[in-house]
Amino acid sequence: MDKSRILIVDDERSTLDAMCRFLKRRFEVTGTGDGAEAVKLIAGNDYDLILTDLRMPGTDGMKVLEASLKKNPQPLCIILSAYGTVENAVEAVKLGAFDFVMKPVNLEQLSLILDRALATRKLQSENRELKEKLFQEKKSSGIIAQSAVMQSIMELVKQVAPSRATVLLTGESGTGKEVIAKALHDESFRSGKFVAVHCAALPATLLESELFGHEKGAYTGANEMRKGRFELAEGGTLFLDEIGEIDLSTQVKLLRVLESRTFERLGGTETLTGDVRIVAATNRDLVKMVAEGSFREDLFYRLNVVSIKLPGLRERKDDIPLLVKHFIDAVCKDNNRNTLQITSRAMSLLEQYDYPGNIRELRNTVERMVVLARNETLDVEDIPLQIREFQGAVPEHSSNESPGTAVVSENQKLDLGGNERKLIEQALQAAGGNRTRAAEILGISRRTLHRRLNGYAAEGNPIKEV
Repeated sequence: MDKSRILIVDDERSTLDAMCRFLKRRFEVTGTGDGAEAVKLIAGNDYDLILTDLRMPGTDGMKVLEASLKKNPQPLCIILSAYGTVENAVEAVKLGAFDFVMKPVNLEQLSLILDRALATRKLQSENRELKEKLFQEKKSSGIIAQSAVMQSIMELVKQVAPSRATVLLTGESGTGKEVIAKALHDESFRSGKFVAVHCAALPATLLESELFGHEKGAYTGANEMRKGRFELAEGGTLFLDEIGEIDLSTQVKLLRVLESRTFERLGGTETLTGDVRIVAATNRDLVKMVAEGSFREDLFYRLNVVSIKLPGLRERKDDIPLLVKHFIDAVCKDNNRNTLQITSRAMSLLEQYDYPGNIRELRNTVERMVVLARNETLDVEDIPLQIREFQGAVPEHSSNESPGTAVVSENQKLDLGGNERKLIEQALQAAGGNRTRAAEILGISRRTLHRRLNGYAAEGNPIKEV
């Protein structure tokens, strides 16, 4: 059985020699009295454990800890602390050290701590291997991708996920930032919840309460204490979507949480701490916003520890066939339909379109095609007109195609012939009566749908809505 590899870092030569002699009986030990050399050794070698003194000249134990936390796979780090540095050692544990040992070192006690640390590392390794297997079985945590650019992103996700680093996801709207955020959580060792906050959906006053919670009586209508999302995400991941939309006042409070991991509920005085991993996302240009003064520079750097930019769908067209088939299966299942097939010429046409709305637009397109389909196979005539017109591929009506095929022109007028009423009814049923969603399925504006419904009602033949 291979021996575990341990790096010992201590500038006190007698202490270093004593620990090396004692631990070499059971482990493969490397010792150094120089923190800077230790950082280089960590970068170039894979250690199971690092045992480092906290107070050293030049590169101290905190720098050694920092280097160990950046390493993948990550070794466990144990801090050696003299009496006067206990508070610093506790802080090191909060930042990611496994434990701390008081000086002078009791070698038998140290041996027990190392055994506990190695047992923990073994469990982490087994957990990592299991997650890697599940990662492959789940097709990368539900991410449908085969393009080179997305494979590269998923490799980065797997590398970053086990760390504590804050991640900033950027890219156009509809590129799947929340899906990537969930993948980061799923591939981490965090057992807590994945909690999402859509920052743009709430005004500043409500957003603060939503993030940090409030005490009873904090404001009118606060009839009981309520935990915020930071508390609810304890031990897990907090996803802050559309982070570029929060105001400067909330930015200040969020910065404090990121720096100190502490916060107070609205109207409260108790300081709370939380173990929460932050993943933020935006489709805004935060660098430009910093230059304009609408986004704090210090908060930007706190969020931008690891940055992942997601490509638009037009940059990953190799993934469109996989996504189309996935969405067809999902929509058919949601609507209790037998799974539909799609012709190669229809798929080819879908692959050519640029999708300014990205994956969200593709899903809406497929949902509309499935809901309005009259055959068991989707073909070119089932594709919305704006996509067919993109490449000038509007076909002539075939012998088995009714002139009433559902299409939408640029001026948002329906061209549904005698099938209009039936198609509107199908769309409303699929949308659960939600007019906005039904209009999206039909490919028209909500106002146009509203006018059509009013028209049928005025004729004394209203369409029954779910």
